[in-house]
Amino acid sequence: MKKISLLLLVVTLGLFTSCKEDKTQPETEKTVAETAKKVKLKLESKSGSNVTGNAVFTEEDGQIKFTAMLSGLEPGTHAIHIHEKADCSSDDGKSTGGHWNPTGAPHGKWGSKAGYHKGDIGNLEADANGHATIMLKTDEWCIGCGDQNKDILGKAIIVHAGTDDFTTQPTGDAGGRVSCGGIIK
Repeated sequence: MKKISLLLLVVTLGLFTSCKEDKTQPETEKTVAETAKKVKLKLESKSGSNVTGNAVFTEEDGQIKFTAMLSGLEPGTHAIHIHEKADCSSDDGKSTGGHWNPTGAPHGKWGSKAGYHKGDIGNLEADANGHATIMLKTDEWCIGCGDQNKDILGKAIIVHAGTDDFTTQPTGDAGGRVSCGGIIK
C-alpha cells in the first residue's frame, strides 16, 4: 500500500511539474499573437450614394496591411484616402476634414519621390457590378503607437466619386465623398 501511495505521489508531482513547464509555451505563443494589432471598420454611404464596405488594418512586425472591400460603386476608378478625423457624421463626409498629411508633403501618388500625403492611398477599380477591393502594405503607418506622423487611429477612410489624378493640390480632384469609415478601436 505504501508503494502505491508513494508511486501516486511521484506521478502526481511529475504531472504537476510537467504541467507547470508546459504552461510557458502557450504564454509565449500568446505574447506573439498579442503583438498583432487589428482595426476593423464599416464604410457607410455618403452624399446620397449606396457605397458601403469594410476595411481592415492589421499591424504585425512593424508593417500594416490594409484591405478594403466595397460595393455600390459606379463602375470605374475611384480615389480612396485617409482623412484627418474619424468623424463621419455629416451627410457629405466633409466632417472628416482634409487628407491626413502630418508631414506637410504635396498631394501625390503613394510612393512617389515627388511626395505624397500619408493618407494618399490612391485609386481602386470598381467592376461592372460596383465591387472593388484594394490592398496595401506599408511601414509608414501604425495602430495606436502615438507617433503623429504614423498613427492612423482617429482618422477616417474616405472613398471618392471620382479618380485621383495625383497632381491637383491638395485633393487630387477626386470628387465627392461617397463612403466613410472612422478608424477607431
